[in-house]
Amino acid sequence: MPLSSGLLVYFENTIGRLLEHPDGYAVIRYHAGKRTATDFQSFLLHLGRLLRRRNWYKMLADHRASAPFTEEERQWLSSHWLAVSQANQQEMVAALLLPEDVFARLSMNLIMHDAREGALIYHIFNDETEATTWLRQNQ
Repeated sequence: MPLSSGLLVYFENTIGRLLEHPDGYAVIRYHAGKRTATDFQSFLLHLGRLLRRRNWYKMLADHRASAPFTEEERQWLSSHWLAVSQANQQEMVAALLLPEDVFARLSMNLIMHDAREGALIYHIFNDETEATTWLRQNQ
């Protein structure tokens, strides 16, 4: 199923849009531009609520338009988002579409390094169709 059809918007703010995919996973579409720490944290807290509400563990994270993560965002991701998942012993599976911006890709590399020590299993894709196929195969 193409990502453009059948998706329900769960939450949206200046950071991006969270969508519910009918195949049983969250779709995260990051917007371009600067972010505030409050909006960033709110966005990811809503993502966590969506995953818990639906009892999902899979997501497609579309970072293609994303700006580089700040050090503050990276630290918050590691100390809150990834740490909570690890503490809850809840494995998460993510298909990642990397940012087009080279500096954003570098900041993603740091986050992916942090994720290796957590409960996040991820695979990197350049194509959405390949990413969705991989998610469907990881039941």
